[in-house]
Amino acid sequence: MAEHRPKYIFITGGVISSVGKGIATASLGRLLQSRGLSVTVQKLDPYLNVDPGTMSPYQHGEVYVTDDGAETDLDLGHYERFLDQDLTAASSVTMGQISAEVIERERRGDYLGGTIQTVPHVTDLIKERVRGLAEHSGVDVLIVEVGGTVGDIEGQAFLEAIRQMRYEEPREGTLAIHVTPLFYLAATGELKTKPTQHSVRTLRSMGIQPDVIISRTDAPAERSITNKLALFCDVPSEAVMTLETADSIYQVPSMLEQAGLTELTLSRLQLTARPSAPGRSIDDWTEWAGGLSRTERVCRVGIAGKYVELRDAYLSVKEALIHAGAQRAARIEIKWIQSDDLDHADQPQIAAALADVDGVIVPGGFGERGIEGEIGVARFALEQRIPYLGLCRGMQNMVIAFARDRLQLADANTTEADPQTSNPVIALLDDQRELTQLGGTMRLGMYPCQLQPESRAQALYGSDIANERHRHRWEFNPRYRDRFEDAGLVASGTSRDGALVEIAEVGDHPFMIGSQFHPELKSRPQRSHPLFLGFIDSVLAESETALRHPVGAAAPRPSALHTLAGRVAEG
Repeated sequence: MAEHRPKYIFITGGVISSVGKGIATASLGRLLQSRGLSVTVQKLDPYLNVDPGTMSPYQHGEVYVTDDGAETDLDLGHYERFLDQDLTAASSVTMGQISAEVIERERRGDYLGGTIQTVPHVTDLIKERVRGLAEHSGVDVLIVEVGGTVGDIEGQAFLEAIRQMRYEEPREGTLAIHVTPLFYLAATGELKTKPTQHSVRTLRSMGIQPDVIISRTDAPAERSITNKLALFCDVPSEAVMTLETADSIYQVPSMLEQAGLTELTLSRLQLTARPSAPGRSIDDWTEWAGGLSRTERVCRVGIAGKYVELRDAYLSVKEALIHAGAQRAARIEIKWIQSDDLDHADQPQIAAALADVDGVIVPGGFGERGIEGEIGVARFALEQRIPYLGLCRGMQNMVIAFARDRLQLADANTTEADPQTSNPVIALLDDQRELTQLGGTMRLGMYPCQLQPESRAQALYGSDIANERHRHRWEFNPRYRDRFEDAGLVASGTSRDGALVEIAEVGDHPFMIGSQFHPELKSRPQRSHPLFLGFIDSVLAESETALRHPVGAAAPRPSALHTLAGRVAEG
């Protein structure tokens, strides 16, 4: 029996960050799956942080969490959504992890007194991580995305490791793809290839000749542009592809398929396509993605958070809304609401902020900033019966709002914002109080949630157990649970032993549910998350406008919710 030998695809980026490597990586993975191949993905991030868990969302966007509790780059979310695959910590490798492990091995004496160097010790460990994932997962193809841009000093060891692997693997065992921007100069009406030429020259100086170039552009490119890139970058013209900015990231797999990337990859790696699994063909994907632009119903959803200046901070929330909307043939329009700008006691101000939305989500976050505004949004949604979904801190702020409104505990708070509050309805558990390190010390990863019989949560999931991903430190204070339930806020989901509240819901409300976990991390394009789907169903049920207002019409007729918000604003 022949030994299984995986193939490797290395994807690098040049000139600028955020050029679309992650979407290209995820899209190629989906395309190979559509040919019946098994695929998984790995991200190599050059920064020296062990993981992004201690980074501000303003640095790298949201922190994505896997089932096994790894805090990772948001690109892993794209990979999981496009491939419909649950990844692990092995799919996220940072230079901080590599450096820490090399030092640990040196301290143990593993290197037998040798001088520790980037080559071979750092590069060998990188290759070990890459090959280890491919072999452990048993896939046909491992796609490896290198974060940052070619030329970044901190990424050089990753590129050197890739150069060595291209030398060590068979000629047909690896493929190098380089993603760069084509800049359009409005003054001359030209697309400029020089930045890509320089980027490829830098990559070649490190010993890597790209096999494929994907040029991102906001304007259509003539064939003369790709021919020019082929000539000056030593890449066959059929392997130079331009990728125009799409209306939706979910259109990208179909665009790359039409450009010929799938067939080129199969040919270059000498892979044989097999029948795809049911629902996994590119036609299935294209049909689903095409439906996003064909819907006639609109849902206007507010997202009220502290990081809304950088939309990527709530990337998975946005995508989960798109998935749920698509399942109900509704297009989602998001209104971003900066919670810092809101005063919880200023009802007219909050009414104005929510006047043109049909439902509101308060997502996760850390720190005192923005909490009172989010509590005000939750309280307004409670009083005015606006569909509300609280995610992690959004659940905690919903609990605080309920305590202040229904339990008459005016000073109810979280000890994260007010350590001295006399009514800490959200607090640290005993085993969290003495922690001195921030990184990796939260409740992280997948935990089972026991759903209570006859609750809305159980009805939405259609199950007694939900396995969900967490990333938080503060918890619902169990000392107050009986008082909340007597007043109408029910713990409809708990830990298996009943000690921790995982889901809270308000029984006499059209839809007011908060989850201690992050359901957005489990949503998939063709398989929406139950909580998001229930939220969208409630929004559609509550808003006649969302059901009848066609896409592209001038202005929606005010719904009952909008009229009510206007009355509150008028006093």
